[in-house]
Amino acid sequence: MGNTLIDKYNLQNHYGRLIGMDFTIVKAGEVNYKLTVSEKHLATPLSAHGGLISSLVDAALGVAGLSSVHEENKVVSTIEYKLNFLNPALLNDELLAKAKVEQKGKRILIISCDVFAVNRNNLIIAKALGTFNSYDAAKAGY
Repeated sequence: MGNTLIDKYNLQNHYGRLIGMDFTIVKAGEVNYKLTVSEKHLATPLSAHGGLISSLVDAALGVAGLSSVHEENKVVSTIEYKLNFLNPALLNDELLAKAKVEQKGKRILIISCDVFAVNRNNLIIAKALGTFNSYDAAKAGY
């Protein structure tokens, strides 16, 4: 493991490991986050809890933002995001959240995210649009 802010974030992201999320940075400002829906994620006998999708979206939005500011020794925090649930995520679905920075200002980033069920012909599960604040990493303890 390296010593970049992204490496440090990954090391400290206990919640992401708890629910089984993992990400790949496509390029600065773009990230793919993956998660497979397991029994521990279910709210009904077949469907994942909406909070799981929300967690996946928040993580994907945040790491997309982080990947665009980490070289400035900045991290990001969520100001807000809007999430539309379009289809249920089902047991054993292989979810892929694709997030992208749409606009990057001096402090504020606008980031989009789409979540797909890869194993169901890339069925769209959710769409989100978020606003994030970038700030000095030392304020977050890095």
